[in-house]
Amino acid sequence: MSAYVVLDVEVLDPKAYEEYKALAPVSVAAFGGSYIARGGRTEVLEGAQTPHRVVILRFDTVERAKQWLDSTQYLPAKEIRHRAARTSMIVTEGLP
Repeated sequence: MSAYVVLDVEVLDPKAYEEYKALAPVSVAAFGGSYIARGGRTEVLEGAQTPHRVVILRFDTVERAKQWLDSTQYLPAKEIRHRAARTSMIVTEGLP
């Protein structure tokens, strides 16, 4: 069953975050993932959220998404993201 990783990213260091944006897609693709949304226009329709940069990734399964997140391929990018931004991240299963 497909899985979606949803991130809300508050970029604190734009220059370093550009490095992250250059590195991350290779690791996402290596785990069969793809970008559904990547920092486009975001608008709150209901509720009190204050989203920043919203990114949505699709993977084949939740397990595959977690393998990507914990992989050595993603580690260099993840380290940059942790330094350059504050991030909240969830994974959710899609419909069958």
